Amino acid sequence: MKQVIVRYKVKPGREAENEALVRAVYEELDRRRPEGLQYATFAYDGGQSFLHLASYEPDGERSPFDGVAAFERFKEGLADRCAEPPVRTELRRVGAFRM
Repeated sequence: MKQVIVRYKVKPGREAENEALVRAVYEELDRRRPEGLQYATFAYDGGQSFLHLASYEPDGERSPFDGVAAFERFKEGLADRCAEPPVRTELRRVGAFRM
């Protein structure tokens, strides 16, 4: 199981735009139902910072987000929306309760 966390901070005034793009990803994922993907996004720091947590079984070099058009739209303007760029970290589970 691969687990990844991505953190970033958007520029002031870009919070609602980013959140709408994130919600569109979830709408498409809900329609597509990619097998084995667990995914959550959280906003904090007054809605300016975001944390994405994904857990999935690797399929070679293929990402569970490949072919998700809403995810491509989300990524397109991300660098311009960010005050602090995304930091991606792979995680190793030490323990979990009901996750």
